[in-house]
Amino acid sequence: MLVTMNDLLLPAKRNGYGVGFFNAVNMEMARAVIETAEELNAPVMVGTAEVLLPAMSLENVATYLIPMAKKAKVPVCVHYDHGLTFEKCMEALKLGFTSVMYDCSTLDYEDNVAKVAEMVKICHGMGVTVEGELGHVGDNEGTGKLDNPSDYYTDPDVAEDYCKRTGVDSLAVAVGNAHGDYKFPPKLDFERIQSIADKTKLPLVLHGGSGLSDSDFRIAVQKGICKVNIFTDIDKAGKAGIEQGLQAGAKTMMNLIPYEIDAMKKVVADKIKLFGSVGKG
Repeated sequence: MLVTMNDLLLPAKRNGYGVGFFNAVNMEMARAVIETAEELNAPVMVGTAEVLLPAMSLENVATYLIPMAKKAKVPVCVHYDHGLTFEKCMEALKLGFTSVMYDCSTLDYEDNVAKVAEMVKICHGMGVTVEGELGHVGDNEGTGKLDNPSDYYTDPDVAEDYCKRTGVDSLAVAVGNAHGDYKFPPKLDFERIQSIADKTKLPLVLHGGSGLSDSDFRIAVQKGICKVNIFTDIDKAGKAGIEQGLQAGAKTMMNLIPYEIDAMKKVVADKIKLFGSVGKG
């Protein structure tokens, strides 16, 4: 069934487990996520991000994801992640996404507050939930890499003010996490996660989940993380599945698809189990 982010994250916060959000830029990824969630009777979030639109347009993603979510046997939230522009967030709303992240984290604080508060007012009027970001989660490499990530960590006291003034439903935090592959083991600031969770009373979101250790995930969820974003791990698994199919002698794309989906389903299942959401659907 198609639901909002609050339908999934508020129970997760009350009961101390996490919900996975998986980007799905093609039908195979979507199948891997939703079929696995159904097999494990787990709630799940699925969608895309603005930086991924070159791979598949927002309209095309909506065309396959929203009907799949509606038909699913478990609660599925279709989420537009890291929306960088007002216009694209509005497009997601019109297409039927039930949740959006309006990422204004690179703006100064007052602009971030004002723009996200406006988005919240619009979305809540349409029954759609909103994720904001305070601090800034950079990348492990490329133009998004931060020289001193700790300079951009989320301040718990500022987070409390931000959540009250914007009305967001969840908050993405910067606590030592980063997007993409980690070249060195990350060191998450678990005390900061706990402090932010205590002050904001909201479900917290961990971006850059691919590559963290099982222990990192478990402790982060215990401290207040309710949504964990995963893309790199399933993206790489899909590629590995195709390679396995080629080695096994598959000669057509149709014959490769089962290998691709099976490899991604294993990763999705591992994450759902790790986050503690099995049987919560």
